[in-house]
Amino acid sequence: MRSRRAILIALVLFARATALNAARDFVLPQASPATSYPAHDQHTQEGVTFAADPYDLPDKEASVFSIRFLEHGLLPVFLVVTNDSDNPIALTSMKLQLITADKVKINPATEEDIYRAIQRSIKRPDSPRTSPVPLPRRAPKPTVRGSERDEVDGAMFRARAVEPHKTRSGFVFFDVSGISRPLSGARLYATGVKNGDGDELWYFEIPMEKYLSTPVR
Repeated sequence: MRSRRAILIALVLFARATALNAARDFVLPQASPATSYPAHDQHTQEGVTFAADPYDLPDKEASVFSIRFLEHGLLPVFLVVTNDSDNPIALTSMKLQLITADKVKINPATEEDIYRAIQRSIKRPDSPRTSPVPLPRRAPKPTVRGSERDEVDGAMFRARAVEPHKTRSGFVFFDVSGISRPLSGARLYATGVKNGDGDELWYFEIPMEKYLSTPVR
């Protein structure tokens, strides 16, 4: 019994260490210039391009994340912003919105939104019920592990500006639970982007259909 218990403890510790190392080792995908992504909107005169690369397939998601965001109803989208102009652009007032083909407007999930989505998807440890009588039971409140918080923190798009001739990138997450085909016919809008003089650029409109229609992904 003691040796069996020792083995179980060792396995638990190993699993925790693996998850922690995975979170600590999390690295954003290497971003290419925004024009190289199928779904992008290039403002030639302003020299700025926005691109979106959705991680909508389990294999693609697993190549970067240890958290299964798709199973939690969250769609990770790799946002890439390239500034080919000679002046910086400011993203401090930027607002993003995904609008589906059915005109459903989805704002990016905050970190707390993401944690709540993960929590609500965690199954209770005492389910399913075996008794036909619905007796009240208490279950421990599901929590988000520190390793998961580290991964979310490392993935989020946090650029406040993009320097001249530079590219900034990161993930934004959209809660698409209950939407069967969120990308089909959808468009991602970016507003509030400003140039170095404080003037707002024309809004960016990224057609997600271009991503879906690209044969090699």
